[in-house]
Amino acid sequence: MTTTVAHSASPAAQAAGHFDVLIVGAGISGIDAAYYLQRECPGRTFTLLETQTDFGGTWRTHKYPGIRSDSDLYTFGYKWKPWTGAPIASAEQILKYLNEVLDDHDIRRHIRYQHEVRDAVWSSQDKRWTLTVRRRDTGQVLTFTCDFLWMCQGYYRHEKPYTPEWTGMKRFTGKIVHPQAWPEGLDYRGKRVIVIGSGATAATIVPALGKDAAHVTMLQRSPTFFFARPNRNDLADSLRELDLPEEWVHEIVRRRILLDGQRLTERSFNDPEGLRKDLIDGARAQLGDDYDVDKHFNPRYRPWQQRLALIPDGDMFKAIREGKASVVTDQIDTFTEKGILLKSGEELEADIIVTATGFDLAPLGDIRFTIDGKPLNFADCWAWRGLMFSGVPNMAWVFGYFRSSWTLRADMIAEFVCRLFKHMDERGAKMVVPQPRQQDEGMPALPFITPDNFNPGYITRNIAIMPRQSDRQPWIFNQDFYTERNEMPAADLEDGSLRYG
Repeated sequence: MTTTVAHSASPAAQAAGHFDVLIVGAGISGIDAAYYLQRECPGRTFTLLETQTDFGGTWRTHKYPGIRSDSDLYTFGYKWKPWTGAPIASAEQILKYLNEVLDDHDIRRHIRYQHEVRDAVWSSQDKRWTLTVRRRDTGQVLTFTCDFLWMCQGYYRHEKPYTPEWTGMKRFTGKIVHPQAWPEGLDYRGKRVIVIGSGATAATIVPALGKDAAHVTMLQRSPTFFFARPNRNDLADSLRELDLPEEWVHEIVRRRILLDGQRLTERSFNDPEGLRKDLIDGARAQLGDDYDVDKHFNPRYRPWQQRLALIPDGDMFKAIREGKASVVTDQIDTFTEKGILLKSGEELEADIIVTATGFDLAPLGDIRFTIDGKPLNFADCWAWRGLMFSGVPNMAWVFGYFRSSWTLRADMIAEFVCRLFKHMDERGAKMVVPQPRQQDEGMPALPFITPDNFNPGYITRNIAIMPRQSDRQPWIFNQDFYTERNEMPAADLEDGSLRYG
């Protein structure tokens, strides 16, 4: 699929300046990139172009009740900025953390808000990118140029969530809302609510709504693996009793969490049924022997083939035990005036239906890319270690981990890009582009994310628009932090797969 979107005609663009590096996005990845640029490549000029009115990405745009991280902040936070709160944090706490980073490292002055990148055009003759950018606040169209483009905008459409079209939706007389587009001031007190979906968003929103709603029903087509854990870290608490510096506490706890995560991931491949039993037993311990755990909490897929949903302090299980929430596993036949009719014949009545149905994938942020006069078809590209792409010069895209925290890979990519910059300086190169070598001819084309490795719906339904990987380095994106943390710093920049100019 060619990465193009329809853009309306606009007035002539005004020049807005040249930068060595343009960072697209001022969320957790973009701020990370800015930090590393300042630290490792202080001579390079840069700016961050952010579509929204403020920094924070997901944590700024998502405003549904209870929004929180589904990764611990010792690893979802930056490795260079200690986290001092509870492991699972609210959006407000994460924004406070990012706000401190902007001030501590003087990054705020580099961000330009309401700057929506519409087109990115590469010229090999000039060895630079030209970006057409529309200011959302004024409608003004600007032109930026840069030597290197660092895509940190994420991987989904912030303003267009994914909602399936079910039969009869217009018949429903109540409200239908998507968590990603939560209406300000929505009153759900004393209301009957159905939440469609059972991923991390549903696991968050069900107990949050359950505090004030009459009842919340989580309606799922198939189960998800959930596990409960106290929202504290005993090791961190013990280390703080010793009055250790927070930097030490952060690093030690981070390493412990990463080691535990590595062992869990290995077990998901080596002993999937044993891990399945432990997860189901954990749900049963929360809900009681009389609850039909096998029906509602025993997925068809292998543990960690989709993301494990963490329940801090077991709050969703608690809401179910107390009768504030319930789970229904069935398929939707049609919406009705009063709610949803299921395939089984049961009708669920509701005042509000929440479609927690996931993201709408948007690789490269729906920006229209052109390389030397030719529109870019991103699906034709080979992914070089999952961060640069064949035929696309001077560009890196931050795409994080599913099993581990997203920011682990944002950190890793930032370190790599800065190393690449220094290597290019030593070579006197102005351009770098990945290209398959002679020995790579005929290599098999595999999906960017292979379904036997990880298969969430928002990836599988859009995988055709993503680039390809293969079965040999540097064309593998294995989604495994524990492998990449050794491979990425040692990646050979002169193995012939990167061409310089």
